[in-house]
Amino acid sequence: MATRGRKPKPTALKVLEGNPGRRPLNQNEPKPKGKKKLQCPSHLNAEAKKEWRRLSKVLIEMGVLTELDTAAFAGYCQAYARWKEAEEFIEKHGSLVKTPNGYFQQVPQVSIAQTNLKIMLKFAEQFGLTPSARSRIIAGENSKDSSDEMEQILGGDL
Repeated sequence: MATRGRKPKPTALKVLEGNPGRRPLNQNEPKPKGKKKLQCPSHLNAEAKKEWRRLSKVLIEMGVLTELDTAAFAGYCQAYARWKEAEEFIEKHGSLVKTPNGYFQQVPQVSIAQTNLKIMLKFAEQFGLTPSARSRIIAGENSKDSSDEMEQILGGDL
């Protein structure tokens, strides 16, 4: 039976956003040990490996990417590589081809690009990689140098 409601947001993202819903965070959530560097899966193609290297360090620092998340992140990277390959084909050859009957038909790479872009965006939401996800993140929320005096008073800092 399927679970009802929205998928829960990862606790690490809730913490980075400052827990805007003010609901209690799951204190019993499994917390895998973070590593400074995760090994890129060897089955990824060259472009996917580049994307892995580009984003993995940042996501590890944010506390969003752990060893348990490597398969999901690899899926994002592979979808990115396939999307980029399809877009490069479209840029070089165009998105339409003339059939022997004289009609114009969309090349398959347009559908491939659209499908992989959708996959990328779904994974990106999970890792906080979309502009809307970043707009909700408050960097340094846990730091004591908050400029809001009331927050400092309520937080017991003064």
